[in-house]
Amino acid sequence: MRKRFRIPIAFKLITLTVFLLAVTAALITVVSADRFEAISVDREQQSNRDQARARATEVEGLLISYIDKAKVIGSLLLKDGGGTEEREKSLDLTFRRDPDMVAVEVLSRTPGAEPIRVVNDVYLRQYKLDRSFIEVLRATQKSRQLVQTEALFAGKDGYVEIRNSTIEGGAPLLTIGFPLAKDEFGAVTHIVLCEIRLDKLQKVFAGVSERTLFLVDNEGRLLSHPDETRLLKGESFKDNPIVRAALGSEFKLGQLRFSDKQSKEPFTGAYSRTGLGVITIAVVPDAVILEAARAVKREAFYIAGRLLSVALFLIFAFSILLTAPIEALAELTNEVAKGNFNVRSKTGSRDEVESLGEAFNHMIEGLVERDKVKNMFSKFHGSTVTEDLLKGGDIQLGGSKKIVTVFFSDIRGFTQFSEGHTPEQVVEMLNEYFQIMVGIINKHGGVVDKFIGDAIMAVWGAPRSSERDSHNAVQACIEMRQALAQLNQLRATRGQVPIMIGMGMHRGEAISGTIGSSERMEYTVIGDTVNQSSRIEASTKAFGTDLLLSEDLAAHVREEYVLEQAGSVEVKGKTEPLTLYKVRGYYDDAKNPVMVQTEFSDYEAGDVDKVKVAG
Repeated sequence: MRKRFRIPIAFKLITLTVFLLAVTAALITVVSADRFEAISVDREQQSNRDQARARATEVEGLLISYIDKAKVIGSLLLKDGGGTEEREKSLDLTFRRDPDMVAVEVLSRTPGAEPIRVVNDVYLRQYKLDRSFIEVLRATQKSRQLVQTEALFAGKDGYVEIRNSTIEGGAPLLTIGFPLAKDEFGAVTHIVLCEIRLDKLQKVFAGVSERTLFLVDNEGRLLSHPDETRLLKGESFKDNPIVRAALGSEFKLGQLRFSDKQSKEPFTGAYSRTGLGVITIAVVPDAVILEAARAVKREAFYIAGRLLSVALFLIFAFSILLTAPIEALAELTNEVAKGNFNVRSKTGSRDEVESLGEAFNHMIEGLVERDKVKNMFSKFHGSTVTEDLLKGGDIQLGGSKKIVTVFFSDIRGFTQFSEGHTPEQVVEMLNEYFQIMVGIINKHGGVVDKFIGDAIMAVWGAPRSSERDSHNAVQACIEMRQALAQLNQLRATRGQVPIMIGMGMHRGEAISGTIGSSERMEYTVIGDTVNQSSRIEASTKAFGTDLLLSEDLAAHVREEYVLEQAGSVEVKGKTEPLTLYKVRGYYDDAKNPVMVQTEFSDYEAGDVDKVKVAG
């Protein structure tokens, strides 16, 4: 009897496993490579759009700053119709000290009226030119119709024309034109033409990379380009597909795939409009976008083929030994992510996974300690300062300038109160008072910098800032005024004397950062703004009120709060008296005044050593 050929089960399992692994590896390689290619394309296109948008934002900010400066200078040129000494001083500060501003000219609609112009010829002299070059430039602009003065006189609010004014034999310049003044009928009577150095804008688009970024005006002419020769020629890109799409689109941001007419090479272009009409263009070849994805795809096939045989035998031998403890660690990690630090790893595998488990346990211990330190640190410096310092890693001495609103408060008659009470009673009163006031400061985004005896120093705008810092600070003071009245009612029921306080605030520039030594550091704000805030707080006693604001801060918040001028004081270190304002309440949504006064808001004025009431 002929023996039937038998295939061992092991061979069948190995063959089947090899087949399944080979098919799986091939599918995974193809699908993942294609997916990676799609992700790479999407990522590069998104990066292209982001680059265009980022440059557009940067350009818009730069141009707006120039327009704002030109408005100020244009207004100065119109002032008094001629040239007073005061105006010349203002021009020295606003125009002649700005190296980017080359010329500012005000044109009148009135027939025969001569333009009013100032020229900073320092930049022109670099190109062996003088002030008369501006006349040549104006004539060239008119002949080439680069700047449409008629359109500017007919323009609405916010209408701006921005043109590349570089001409052969001249200096690289950018011309910005906009309406300046109107008559009582709303018609534009004066416009401004401002020449700006083009190299400042060119720096935004300088640099060589696989992606080409450039800037065009609302007619497709170059305003900035990495290739300066094309820029100086004032080339028009209106026939470029992405530029043409941007000019004809109503959307602020867009993208287009197109091919070069000559090379037929495919490109991806993105554009981003600014509010001033200029458009940022970003163009990158598809070959660059797909290069990494295609290389990865080739490499994936190569690696998959070589490792398939090795992985076949190893995966079965070690899968069970590895996956079980790793899955256990994964579950423990999820528990830690939920905030449960009471878990520990016990793999017992006697290999690298066990080392990983030990490292996991050390990590949990570190997280527990870090959480303790963070909670303790927050009690001394506030959560905002704590989070910023912890994110910063190694803490270094130093600081940075910031616009902040600094708050000082002090308890009136605290020395007399301390003499008439035991230390325990004084500390109990301060803790109850601080608990309420600090809670209000934290609620409105302030950071308590320090306690100086019975005084509180707090700051808004450091280490983090917002547009509402000053308003939040004033709102916090109003709530502290109300909270103090409630606290005094409670103290009256306990037979305790009421508390009177003074609060002073000023808004200005200060240094925010870490000071001290390598052994002992303190996070704080320092500068004249802090000193002036302290003097303002001391002035509350001289005016007999609980809250005073500086003139700078009052100007910033007067639209939302009911203010009353208290008077002026002379303080040490200031040559000019400080004008201070009382806060009587706020305006509701209907702009109706809501007065917030208590019996403790005003009290009898007294003499103060550090300040003197002016007048």
